[in-house]
Amino acid sequence: MDAHLMEFLGMLVRWLHVIAGVAWIGSSFYFIWLDNSLEPPAAGSENARKGVSGDLWAVHGGGFYNPQKYAVAPASLPEKLHWFKWEAYTTWLSGTALLVLVYWLHAQTMMVDANRAALMGAQAVGIGAGSMVLSWFVYDGLCRSPLGKRDGALGAVVMVLLGGLTWALCQWLGGRAAYIHVGTSIGTIMAANVFFIIIPGQKKMVEAMREGKLPDPIYGQRGKQRSVHNNYFTLPVIFIMISNHYSATYGHPQNWAVLLLISTAAVSIRHFFNRKHKGVYAWQFLGAGAVILGFTAWWTGPHGPPPPMSANAVSFAQLQPIIAQRCATCHMPTPTFPGIAQAPAGVLLNTSANIAQNAGRIYQQVAVTRIMPLGNVTQITEEERAMVARWFYDGAKTN
Repeated sequence: MDAHLMEFLGMLVRWLHVIAGVAWIGSSFYFIWLDNSLEPPAAGSENARKGVSGDLWAVHGGGFYNPQKYAVAPASLPEKLHWFKWEAYTTWLSGTALLVLVYWLHAQTMMVDANRAALMGAQAVGIGAGSMVLSWFVYDGLCRSPLGKRDGALGAVVMVLLGGLTWALCQWLGGRAAYIHVGTSIGTIMAANVFFIIIPGQKKMVEAMREGKLPDPIYGQRGKQRSVHNNYFTLPVIFIMISNHYSATYGHPQNWAVLLLISTAAVSIRHFFNRKHKGVYAWQFLGAGAVILGFTAWWTGPHGPPPPMSANAVSFAQLQPIIAQRCATCHMPTPTFPGIAQAPAGVLLNTSANIAQNAGRIYQQVAVTRIMPLGNVTQITEEERAMVARWFYDGAKTN
């Protein structure tokens, strides 16, 4: 397929993924807030007699709303019943399509880092796809086991196992690909929770109602547990979606630990808000999240001696061929590198003015985090990285 059409298709799929994700996350946040904010009915009230376990009053957009939640089910089914599922399905399908377009079809470039593991592109794809499938089966098995009846212990074990997955993927794949596949593994768990647990359980409850039977409350309990898990997964996944723009995270030597720290902070902050919805202000969780993020910001910053640099001064005349051969094949108005239709992130390095304007970016990504060129497909040498560092430290002059 033409490189431009492929890139345009990727843009459309990414757009759809963001739209669907906003809808899914919005509904998740709303219903968790709603569940945590419901007020139980007064004893002997009409709502109590109807089997309502809680309700609330809200005002929004110029109107008043009074949602109610039944302990099990209403006495009869309404004529029209709204379901919340396609937000999840569309998010996962579009995300997987984007994963294929951006990563799996260009695995040797986008996923393989020879400094981490000597893999072929197909092997990297197998590791990524396998992590998505295996994550679901391990997680689902834990939820169905006796451990699933102990929410705190289950949550702790799931976090430890996801931490192990994060570490493993960061040993085998390039930083960006590792982060994305941690995200797709969690996203697969979330979507599978909806597809295999929440929606089938709700269908069984509806079928029981239609047959005049009282629905088994176990389906609602299982669905609620998985829904709460999805709520806690949300913030780490959102971070992973944007992390590719911040090389200090995935490009850090201990990138797996960086992701675990940020995810832990996100879960802690999410827990604060979930408790807050119930009227409990557990500030220690918000504070812990802020402290962890502050530490991570410091830890991912520049520390210690600068990266290796050339012992001799490097002129722009010496630097320019390095940029032209190792970087500008992608970063030019009309890229010559196969499969690249437009300069990544809009960064152009085809003129001395463009190189000077992006000197900080070049130094950070070539000499410090060393994530560029991706997978070192243009085979930049250690000597050339050192020359880039020396040029930057000497003032990034172009004359």
